[in-house]
Amino acid sequence: MNQRIKIASGTIALSLLTSTLLHATNGDTLIAVGAKARGMGGTGIAISHGAESTLINPALITSIENTEISFGGTIFMPDISASMGQAPLYDSGANINIIPAVSIANRINENWFIGIGMWGTAGMGVDYRDAHRDPMDSGNMHMVTNLQLMQFGVPIAYRYSGFSFAVTPILQYGALDMNYNDFTGSSVGAGVSQDLSFGYSIGATYDFAEAGAEGLTIGMVYKSKIDMDYSDQLSVATKPFVDFGIFPGVMGNHLEQPAEIGVGIAYVLGAHTLAFDYRNVQWSKAQGYQDFGWEDQDVFALGYQYQQDNWALRLGYNYGSHPIAEAPSGPQVIAPGSYAQAGGNAINLMNLLGFPATAESHYTIGGSYSFSETFSLDLAYVYAPKTTTTMNTIVGVNPSTGEMYTGPCTVEHTESGLTFQLTYKF
Repeated sequence: MNQRIKIASGTIALSLLTSTLLHATNGDTLIAVGAKARGMGGTGIAISHGAESTLINPALITSIENTEISFGGTIFMPDISASMGQAPLYDSGANINIIPAVSIANRINENWFIGIGMWGTAGMGVDYRDAHRDPMDSGNMHMVTNLQLMQFGVPIAYRYSGFSFAVTPILQYGALDMNYNDFTGSSVGAGVSQDLSFGYSIGATYDFAEAGAEGLTIGMVYKSKIDMDYSDQLSVATKPFVDFGIFPGVMGNHLEQPAEIGVGIAYVLGAHTLAFDYRNVQWSKAQGYQDFGWEDQDVFALGYQYQQDNWALRLGYNYGSHPIAEAPSGPQVIAPGSYAQAGGNAINLMNLLGFPATAESHYTIGGSYSFSETFSLDLAYVYAPKTTTTMNTIVGVNPSTGEMYTGPCTVEHTESGLTFQLTYKF
């Protein structure tokens, strides 16, 4: 390779579009939104966190006494480095995000409850503008991307005896902007694309105190798919790959948040609470993620809480193996519309170098302090230790002949996040 090689930069930009919640860590899904759940490893399907439960399991807002308001946010700090072939690791400059969350829950009467919530569920981005570039090194294409998602929900819950049930209609707003340098060094991008779409969540719990097993609660939750259509994003970004014969055609612009189903169990014994959640995130059935070969993900969360009169301490652990599967390398049988079959090395590059959802284990700690019967402060810290993922990818393209050079691509991924929250009870 003694001629100038242009790196297949467009492929990396595409992978960014496939990870809509990278500060979320379970693939592109937050382990939890509020401070209490995050401090307990993301558990919240069977243990109530008050108004904060509006997004986790809306059936649990039935635990409030009158009206409760929680508002705060997460300072998310990802540390991601990527290298292509023999090039050095370059750090992404997008290393901090602010994620807001506001939840309100209100008791209407003995049986009926209603709430409202607004949650920032994405703030992802990669920025390689400061990476070095020379004829044999793309500097990760000096690529910059930004995707933001926000959800608005209105949970309506009903409680009778030990059983609670709730439905939450959800309105999701998304905005996507990305740009990169193509094979000729020209800038590719279509500006910001926005979309609004609807989904819903359903939650249910049963408190076994009614059956004589005081302290035991079980819960379940289902979250629907939410389809987003970002005009001229994936289609524009994949056009260079079609021109080079890598893909059979441009991708569609739909990027669908996957459906989730989860179950949980919690047990309270005096000052001690132990909770366990299991969630299945259905990436393989979501538009967009199907094209990138993502697999369904099993997520396990374990949380512990010790509570006294005006303070509480929380610990937790969350594990979900990343859903990115290595596509086969080398020539493939091209199935109509199948991008993974058309070019496994290209798919691997998209999934790894763009903005990999490769964090797996998460260790959490948190706590609360009540200044009065109506006002409290909640804090949580989440740390995901470094994961290193290597796959065979496209590392260069000869712009004259279209010949693709392949080699290993490595991504190192570490995360930390600090969540704070104020809660008022009326």
